[in-house]
Amino acid sequence: MSSNTPSDGGERIVSVTKKGQATIPKHLREKHGIPAPGRVKFVENDDGEIVVRPVGSMREFRGLERESEDERPATAILREERERDKQRADELLERFSGNTEEE
Repeated sequence: MSSNTPSDGGERIVSVTKKGQATIPKHLREKHGIPAPGRVKFVENDDGEIVVRPVGSMREFRGLERESEDERPATAILREERERDKQRADELLERFSGNTEEE
């Protein structure tokens, strides 16, 4: 998701506060899916460069080992599946609610 070299060739300089805080520019947060507030991981690579990587929420990690090529968070997929299940159940209920059981 993130890269240690800008894809557009541009560089951004940001200030670091006394507490060591720096602001990730908005266009980079949006491009790499970093929510605000959110979490990131700092990693030093073999060349000594500091790389910032997004860290997903625990909700996004659910179903991580799925075999689908779908890149959406698992919660979005689950929501869709639940809606489809609800629609099927409603259709079945409507289909069979008109029938009366004969004994």
